Amino acid sequence: MSEKCDQNCESCSARSGEGTEKKTDFVAQPHELSNVKNIIGVLSGKGGVGKSIVTSMLAVTMNRMGYKTAILDADITGPSIPKIFGLKGKAEGDSRGIFPIKSSTGIDIMSINLVLDSDTDPVIVRGPLISSTVKQFWTDVMWGDIDFMFVDMPPGTGDVPLTVFQSITVDGIIVVTSPQELVSMIVSKAVRMAEIMDVSIIGLVENMSYFTCPDNGKDYKVFGESHIDEVAEKHNLKVLAKLPIDPKISEACDKGEIELYDGNWVDPVAKILEEMGEVR
Repeated sequence: MSEKCDQNCESCSARSGEGTEKKTDFVAQPHELSNVKNIIGVLSGKGGVGKSIVTSMLAVTMNRMGYKTAILDADITGPSIPKIFGLKGKAEGDSRGIFPIKSSTGIDIMSINLVLDSDTDPVIVRGPLISSTVKQFWTDVMWGDIDFMFVDMPPGTGDVPLTVFQSITVDGIIVVTSPQELVSMIVSKAVRMAEIMDVSIIGLVENMSYFTCPDNGKDYKVFGESHIDEVAEKHNLKVLAKLPIDPKISEACDKGEIELYDGNWVDPVAKILEEMGEVR
């Protein structure tokens, strides 16, 4: 017993194994009909930075490159993936489990909105049930053979990211941010969480980095000077891509036509993921 013991075991930093438990102690097994080769988490420190858009664009790009891709929408209280892909149907299943919904180009998707009676029904549940739902999307869904699965996590460092990091063997995460200094500070928290959980960080993606004026072709930094390079250097990370403010991307998402978007902004990220898959 430590000489400074105050008899409060719950807060004691000397608790045996506290914070150092092997992740394998919590890992949930996927459905027996699932064979997922690479799992990439997409995380942000706060909402509104375009995390789901980046997730969708990565899945679409990898799919265009010939890989079988999937999206596990872990943002239970704020799901947007079905809307971005224009999905109208509902997930069905049989005695074996649940079938994911296929997008128009064959991307497998599972989201809470695909099992609700109405897309506008709110999900009013507490943290443990949210975490349980995310885990079920992994254990009860028959994903089949998937080369790259992207897990779209809710913003912040709460229950769901913790559940994902502990329950699913994530091969790496991509942290999405925007140029503001405040957001960069919050991103540092997300990066630090991944470091504590011993999850590999592939790098950072900055969304809404600049706007290219269609009249003069000049780039304008609408949200001010970027701080992503400072954050990357601080944590010894790579800046994978800087995405512009482009009305065409928003329009594609609003129409549910993200698979038709025309742009190569995430191609460098896709190349890195491809190399990761080859190594594995």
